[in-house]
Amino acid sequence: MNTWTTRAVTAATASAAALALAGCGGTGGTAAAGSGGDGLTVVAGFYPLEWAAQRVGGDRVDVSSLTPPGAEAHDLELAPQDVAAVSEADLLVYLEGFQPALDEAAQNEAADTAWDAGQAADLSLTAEEHGHEGETAEEHAEHAEEGEEGEALDPHFWLDPTRLASVGDALAERLAEADPDGAATYEENAAALRADLEALDAEMSAGLADCAVDTLVTGHDAFGYLADRYGLEVVGISGLSPSAEPSPAAQAEITELVRERGVTTVYTETLVDPAVAETVATEAGAQTAVLDPLEGLTDESAGSDYLEVMRANLATLQEGQSCT
Repeated sequence: MNTWTTRAVTAATASAAALALAGCGGTGGTAAAGSGGDGLTVVAGFYPLEWAAQRVGGDRVDVSSLTPPGAEAHDLELAPQDVAAVSEADLLVYLEGFQPALDEAAQNEAADTAWDAGQAADLSLTAEEHGHEGETAEEHAEHAEEGEEGEALDPHFWLDPTRLASVGDALAERLAEADPDGAATYEENAAALRADLEALDAEMSAGLADCAVDTLVTGHDAFGYLADRYGLEVVGISGLSPSAEPSPAAQAEITELVRERGVTTVYTETLVDPAVAETVATEAGAQTAVLDPLEGLTDESAGSDYLEVMRANLATLQEGQSCT
């Protein structure tokens, strides 16, 4: 059983337990059941979806996130009050396949109100799943020859601002279905969001247009859409799963790649243990810098919202990739 399958089973079990224990209390997420206001109640799976919903909904919606600040979004487990919030919300905005516990709750508790952002984002990239932690170099090579490494759909679309803009446009239409009186407001807000994201996209395109190093080595494979948009090649040390560890053979291969390609910076990430990335950097004679995959904000984040953190990421990349 590979890492993602294990996580799915674990998270689904946790969700089932939460459903059974509804009303008994818990400390999982930050969403509250019911808003007590006159606007729509929107529950989002994690930060980028929360931010987009707030921008598009404006004063007509009350938005909360199921993933607490500082928590790893991939590993979301739902407490009973979170399940209640999902059930009672006017709209659940989530990303199917990204948070398995929420997938189950969406199906069981919000069949008519759940909205999957992945379709609007046009998820089109895949990335490797590392499923052979702890194997020998010979075992790793054997599995690679047999095609057992495996690839999965990359969910991290929001690191391409243009895809997030498309999600905002589609979200405006979905909110208008639930609140027809607010249709014009949602459309205007989505247009303003798109303008901000297109301005960010232009800055990133210009800032990353001429980089001496075009290989982007990161702690886990969260930056595929960013790399694809701006002409970089991403290498995720731990594959799609931030909690997985590469096999010794895979780690040695990446370390050699860093040396061969003249990579000067290996990127660790917020909310993810930096140990493996730091080891690769040390062994290859590279430095480290922090990139934020924007799965959640904390007091340590390099900005107060998506736009500020993305611009901080841009500055980090310009230095780390030796861009002019």
